[in-house]
Amino acid sequence: MDEAPVDGRRGRRRGGGINLLGPAFVAAIAYVDPGNVAANLTAGAEYGYLLLWVLIAANLMAMIVQYLSAKLGLVTGESLPEVLGSRLRRWPRRLYWLQAELVAAATDVAEVIGGALALYLLFGVPLPIGGLIVGVVSMALLQLQSRRGQRTFEFVVMGLLGVITIGFLAGLLFSPLDPQGMLEGLVPRFQGTQTVLLAASMLGATVMPHAVYLHSALARDRHGAHNEPGRIQRLLVATRWDVALSLVVAGGVNVAMLLLAAASLPGVAGTDSIEGAHAAITDALGPTIGVIFAIGLLASGLASTSVGCYAGATIMSGLLHIRVPMLVRRGITLVPALILLAVGIDPTWALVLSQVLLSFGLPFALIPLARLTERRDVMGTFQNGAWLRVVSWMVVGLIVALNLLLLWLIFTGQA
Repeated sequence: MDEAPVDGRRGRRRGGGINLLGPAFVAAIAYVDPGNVAANLTAGAEYGYLLLWVLIAANLMAMIVQYLSAKLGLVTGESLPEVLGSRLRRWPRRLYWLQAELVAAATDVAEVIGGALALYLLFGVPLPIGGLIVGVVSMALLQLQSRRGQRTFEFVVMGLLGVITIGFLAGLLFSPLDPQGMLEGLVPRFQGTQTVLLAASMLGATVMPHAVYLHSALARDRHGAHNEPGRIQRLLVATRWDVALSLVVAGGVNVAMLLLAAASLPGVAGTDSIEGAHAAITDALGPTIGVIFAIGLLASGLASTSVGCYAGATIMSGLLHIRVPMLVRRGITLVPALILLAVGIDPTWALVLSQVLLSFGLPFALIPLARLTERRDVMGTFQNGAWLRVVSWMVVGLIVALNLLLLWLIFTGQA
């Protein structure tokens, strides 16, 4: 880890150690977006600590998934969409892009709505105008990435991640937590079909397909493509630290959201919405905590919508070989969210359902990722070892099983 890698875009040598960290922190923003807020607050307020185990399991699975994605990018010098784009025939490739694009669109809707909600809570800004403001600010962040480079973008996103962490951990310090309930929440179980729906939403919000596609590109663009096995090995070690540290932070924020809701919001009317939860948090813990919470939500929306747009561009470029200017793409993908805000759809349930859609998109990202990273003709000597193969396919199997269960509940009218 002490040998300086080469920046893939600019060819400059960079220091080792902490300077190798960053790509996973950008991808981790996807794990603390407004969809997470809606799913985790709803789960905690309605079912207490019951689904705490879902967040713990999802975060552990996310570490495996994000490491595999970064590993693919570092070893092959290509993003996951690029690897798939070069192997799929024309129509399968286009259909695959369509489902991935729908996932990216669902992500963008959740993030813009969340940011608009934060502006409403903080300043009373009408939701459609708030969504427009979020879109404009995200354009500025994307422009920063294109002009100042990935490292500067990483620093800004990591700063926003710090704000998010403070925003959602602050209330937890003043919440009456129940240690016994927390321990019971670590035992895997459901309580009716609604909890299965929420679990799928929490899983879709935690292990997000667009982050899987994006991380391979982020790692490749930051560290470049290398043929020297020793250097690749050092970068993989650094990547494991990058993924572990970033997801410990993101996972801690998610757990904090659920614990906050479970401790302070059960039985309080209106907590099935973010606005109601914010009002209840303010009443229970004071206006200062309410403001800090809303600021965290705003930072979440701004950072995640920029990263989501970046992911969408990566997907389109890799699968369709089409490069649309980032700002143009940002303008186009902003429209669905603004329409939903303008027609008055319940924003919290729009967020939760968008996460369910993401959960359905996960197998399309995870199955190819697990398959590609275990193939010697793709990864060479860096193909997944036996234990990583077993774990990666266990993760894929659990996610697919939960999605099939959710589909069955929906089509039988039980969800």
